Amino acid sequence: MSLEKLVAKYMHSAEHALRELEIADKSIMVNAEDLQRVVTLAKDYFKDAEYYREKGELAVSLTSIAYCEGLLDALRLLGGVRFEWPTNR
Repeated sequence: MSLEKLVAKYMHSAEHALRELEIADKSIMVNAEDLQRVVTLAKDYFKDAEYYREKGELAVSLTSIAYCEGLLDALRLLGGVRFEWPTNR
């Protein structure tokens, strides 16, 4: 798979997760303000991935979207947010 297609695949998944994401009512040892701060960081990494993809810097774009997905996964595993990754990843 080309780097461009890999970036597009990850960006599609992250965009879906960010759109569907809901802050959970309860979480373990993380307050709502901290959760929101990490969600904002994930969104910033997503924007970075878009920016670098448009500039043709696909390796940087892939790194940015991987950070975004990592933060989203961590939040979900901690029970701080709810979303599902697209099934056709």
